[in-house]
Amino acid sequence: MATRHLADLGADVIKIERPGEGDFARHYDGNVKGLSTNFVWLNRGKRSLTLNVKDPDAIAALQKLVGSADVMIQNLGPGAADRLGLGPKELSKTYPKLIYCSISGYGEDGPYRDRKAYDLLIQGETAMIFTSGTAEQPAKIGVSVSDISAGMYAFSAILAALYERERTGRGRALYISLFDTSAEWMSVPLYHHMYTGRPLSRAGLHHNLIVPYGPYRCGGDEMINLAVQNERQWRNLCDAIDRPDIAVDPRFNSNKLRTENRLVLEPLLEEVLTQWDRAEVVRRLEASDVPFGEVNDTIGLAEHPQLEERGRWVDVDSEAGEIKLLKLPIVLDEELPAPSAIPAVGEHTSEVLAELGYSDDEIGAMRERGAV
Repeated sequence: MATRHLADLGADVIKIERPGEGDFARHYDGNVKGLSTNFVWLNRGKRSLTLNVKDPDAIAALQKLVGSADVMIQNLGPGAADRLGLGPKELSKTYPKLIYCSISGYGEDGPYRDRKAYDLLIQGETAMIFTSGTAEQPAKIGVSVSDISAGMYAFSAILAALYERERTGRGRALYISLFDTSAEWMSVPLYHHMYTGRPLSRAGLHHNLIVPYGPYRCGGDEMINLAVQNERQWRNLCDAIDRPDIAVDPRFNSNKLRTENRLVLEPLLEEVLTQWDRAEVVRRLEASDVPFGEVNDTIGLAEHPQLEERGRWVDVDSEAGEIKLLKLPIVLDEELPAPSAIPAVGEHTSEVLAELGYSDDEIGAMRERGAV
């Protein structure tokens, strides 16, 4: 995630993969024209260099590559980079301007340092699963939020380090862990439990601290999302549904009371909303300036008029042909060039090694020996 965003912004990102098989994420599925959904999402615009890091010549090439780079990002197992001579202390002596970013599961030390860490496991360890779902059943969050949070913190930390280096001339070693970033995202339920002695109750599709906040049924068995954040919006909602009396009902005239009495209020709201179809509910909510949204499935997102009208799609080349993907979610005042292709395994090995000064014969010999 971090390097994909850097590539979209124009960085020359060289992805190191295992010879032959490449990144194991290439093989999760074949749902995008035979390519992995996950790999297609995260690897456009990169160059693929295959190296067998057990081979000394491959390690020498990797050392040369690091010497030519502004940033090195690694997510090897704990201690693996140091064993390869690619730890931050050693590299900072040779390349003091290098920005070194290590992404790990649980951090560089501590009792969980050596544990395997995948998104599901981190969601469980940081109480995301405990906090999500219904009162009866906890649930994993439906996208890989622990992976994504770590990638986004790495992305922002690298940009900050590059800016600092412009002023100081010095590089930085950055340490990002899935556990730390997910724990940060859990701050509200964490602090609530720590300081009240009570865990936040799971509220399913609704909010556990704000009411009304979530999807509510309207006519035709359709859903509308409401997100009422303050008392003005609450009064506007009650006016929009022709029930100003609900706004001043002593059971519902503050968010605290609405939350305490949600089992009465939420069925009442749905009873009122079901007298109109969704189009009429939308008209009323828009006219009254009530925050709302529709509840789409993923095809609804794919066909969303906001994405289409704003040109948020781009065609990206790959070994399977052109693939329609979402653009970088950072809109600049000047359009970025279209992302370059999603690389095949080792597609740029010869190209990158030649840039590092290797001859065709040397590259051929490394290939024969399985070093690349």
